[in-house]
Amino acid sequence: MTKLTKNKKLALAKVDADKVYTIEEAADLVKEMTFTKFDASIDIDIRLGVDPRKANQMVRGVVTLPNGTGKETKVLVLCTPEKEEEAKAAGADFVGLDDYIEKIKGGWTDVDVIITMPSVMGKVGALGRVLGPRGLMPNPKSGTVTMEIGKAVKEVKAGKIDFKVDRYGIIHTSVGKVSFSPEQIVENVKEFISMVNKLKPSSAKGTYVKSIFLSSTMSPGIRIEPKFLEV
Repeated sequence: MTKLTKNKKLALAKVDADKVYTIEEAADLVKEMTFTKFDASIDIDIRLGVDPRKANQMVRGVVTLPNGTGKETKVLVLCTPEKEEEAKAAGADFVGLDDYIEKIKGGWTDVDVIITMPSVMGKVGALGRVLGPRGLMPNPKSGTVTMEIGKAVKEVKAGKIDFKVDRYGIIHTSVGKVSFSPEQIVENVKEFISMVNKLKPSSAKGTYVKSIFLSSTMSPGIRIEPKFLEV
């Protein structure tokens, strides 16, 4: 059995495992029980009553968090030469095409988001085996395959995130940092929850939201009242 550290014991003592908290209570609590020396991420896990194996019950979307994610998002733009200046001006960290495609084939994936153009998807599509498992494959539905390169880069840098339900029916993503104020955390969580609510498949039967947990890096999960997701 893993030995509990002093800080872990303190964190666990602050959470009532049988209680369901409001978003506001959870935002305060997650800050109180985080003892990491670094600025930990705040994560949300939502278990949905959907069957991801069915195409009409796949929940996937994008949302721009009002207060951003709190982390520097490294963006690679794979584009033709005439779009390079637009990408750089918008704040892209890496811009190019064939040279970066070769780097990725060699195993380089030191980026958080890849944005590209429809006209070069033939080349980018060949990188599926490398990018797919890492969640880096550009997708028109997430706005990462577009001719509006500059706009897409700015949105990602401002806190736009792409999310989807996994094979177990769970959506997991980061919604901020512990350094955020409770109010900023609440705003981000509510915006994310609102988007998940809008994406409820019409074919989903029964309870859509089964549980919601908020946690920080290495902290226990705090169960949130799921009524915010019910329609």
